[in-house]
Amino acid sequence: MYDDLHNTVELPDVVRRVVSIVPSLTESIAVTDASLIVGATDWCTHPADLDVVRVRGTKNPDLDRVRELAPDVVVANAEENRAVDLDALRASGIAVWVTAPTTVPESLDSLERMLSAITGDVPAWLGEARAVWSSPYDGMRRRAVIPIWRRPWMALGRDTFAGDLLARIGIDNILGESGERYPRIELDALPEYDLAVLPDEPYAFSPDDGPEAFSKPARCVSGRHLTWYGPSLVEARALLTGQLE
Repeated sequence: MYDDLHNTVELPDVVRRVVSIVPSLTESIAVTDASLIVGATDWCTHPADLDVVRVRGTKNPDLDRVRELAPDVVVANAEENRAVDLDALRASGIAVWVTAPTTVPESLDSLERMLSAITGDVPAWLGEARAVWSSPYDGMRRRAVIPIWRRPWMALGRDTFAGDLLARIGIDNILGESGERYPRIELDALPEYDLAVLPDEPYAFSPDDGPEAFSKPARCVSGRHLTWYGPSLVEARALLTGQLE
């Protein structure tokens, strides 16, 4: 079997123990078959009742604790996790499955491959998500800046999952042709835009922290629905469309 980076992943005939070091993948597997997850990061907040061993963060997983859990596979993401950590797990004889989608269709295909391989099932929620995102957007389009950090200011640039998702609901990223995926920005030097889209993660933008910095309308949105690929995609289109009205 091959993950999104075309790495060969050797799995047992039946996978029984999974450690996830990506919040969206934790939710995807837990909603499909919660019994499989034995370890997850401190940032894996969904499902809310998830009760498993915590292995620190996405950028600094406790590799010794992961090894102690003896997983059949660790699920990771090429952007969220460090290659050096994943290589160390592989060197310990642990299978690692890496996802790397940059568009909504790629995320749905990636999830189907991963879940089929690990859980032996394509869950109903994934079909619902495909249906939600199958119809093209045909309304008015707006141009937006999408900050992801403050001090220093950083924003979505080229080839990002969140940028593709926004484009599918009529919001075009003014930095979509940037040479970087997450460029630093100067607010007074941005191209013309209609609004600022402020997710509550990774930086916790809120009505009291962020909108005041922009001369154009600013909308606070759910970072989970904007940046996670998993069950949240079922409701993300309607929820974000409402938040961005």
